[in-house]
Amino acid sequence: MDPALKNLRESVCEANLDLNRRGLVLYTFGNASGIDRERGLVVIKPSGVPYERLTPANLVVTDLQNRVVEGDLRPSSDLKTHTALYRAWPTIGGVVHTHSTHATAWCQARRDLPCFGTTHADYARGTVPCAPPLAAHEVAGDYEEATGAQIVRAFADRDPSQTPMVLVGGHAPFTWGKDAAQAAYHAVILEELCRMALLTLQIDPAAKPLPPAIGAYHWERKHGVSATYGQK
Repeated sequence: MDPALKNLRESVCEANLDLNRRGLVLYTFGNASGIDRERGLVVIKPSGVPYERLTPANLVVTDLQNRVVEGDLRPSSDLKTHTALYRAWPTIGGVVHTHSTHATAWCQARRDLPCFGTTHADYARGTVPCAPPLAAHEVAGDYEEATGAQIVRAFADRDPSQTPMVLVGGHAPFTWGKDAAQAAYHAVILEELCRMALLTLQIDPAAKPLPPAIGAYHWERKHGVSATYGQK
């Protein structure tokens, strides 16, 4: 095992296991990855391996062109989506894909996730977009690569660091962050935001989004240049 990748393997393995512990994945659903930006190497969960058998040693290392560099197992079938995001957004260091119940329900409904309250505003600036399902020719071409391109298009007029999550229509959510741990954290947050939004609409189907000024204040308070949330 490459010593330089040892810490990345361990952190990516822990992110995958955290998704399982928190109930965001069942059986072999979902995957987390992390990237070594200096070397352009991605560490990702192997395809179809149960979480109880997952170890740092059996994760797969690839380059950004999806070629396996280390590992005897096949990488996640979603690898090309992960690498498409890494290539498009050089500041991210981790990507997570789940089929968590509430977030996937929003994907299947093909609905953007409105910002109904300050909990949402603390973690995502404005609406979380739902990228439309792929066209037939995209599915017939390179499905996973096209999924990544579809996500990137959904952020053409957005900052992915301010909304570190997306819903993919008819499919399931993806999240990202500075590393695999933060990407997994955002996956947990997105699932809870989707659950709360569903409950909000059950209480009042005509519920209106949070006024933008309040949402902007909460996001800036937690993430802005003059943020006051937490400790220095």
